[in-house]
Amino acid sequence: MPRVLSSSEVEDFRDRLTDAAERLFGRHGLEGMTMRHVAAELGVSPMTPYRYFKDKDDILAAVRTRAFNRMANAVEVAFAGAADPVARSREVGRAYVAFALQHQHAYRLMFDLSQSTEADYPDLVAACARARAMMTRHAAELIDARLIAGEPEMVAHMLWSALHGAVVLQLADKLSPQIDPTALRREIFLTLLKGLGLDLTAAPRSRPRQPAAIAAPARRTPRR
Repeated sequence: MPRVLSSSEVEDFRDRLTDAAERLFGRHGLEGMTMRHVAAELGVSPMTPYRYFKDKDDILAAVRTRAFNRMANAVEVAFAGAADPVARSREVGRAYVAFALQHQHAYRLMFDLSQSTEADYPDLVAACARARAMMTRHAAELIDARLIAGEPEMVAHMLWSALHGAVVLQLADKLSPQIDPTALRREIFLTLLKGLGLDLTAAPRSRPRQPAAIAAPARRTPRR
């Protein structure tokens, strides 16, 4: 008879299972991430994962929930550490790109995978909403400060879509060798924000003379 585990032991092993699932996804794709493969990755019996997760869909939801919360946390910390709306927006973009580049497998599971059962996982729904709220908040601040014009949700999704698209092209190694990823993101946002009314030449001296949501230092993803 299996011994009764403490709540901390259960959480620790759930974390190990989600780590293993994320690694397997990176190596073999979604089809290679079965409960049996997760068990083998951890060196436990094939039935052990079922003590912690109902099925593969359940563990996928756990991996994605953790990833959205980690990304949201990184963005929230970046937002809180900056002094004005433009700086906060810029730091949000940097934190977002840094997360995507450092946690590529998790990022792909967050956005490339659509779970038809997502509504069945309240923690996943909440994590997605938390991440989306932070991507909206920095845009709303720019609008509230009258630095740009527009409806916050729409502006936020415009900026987020542009940032996500540039990140995906970089992760897929589809950018031209002549294109620097950081420069690309800078030009995209400069163009978008100018169109929304941002006048960098009129910004106070204390405000950075860069567009919002400029992301992390240039980094090309090695060809896989």
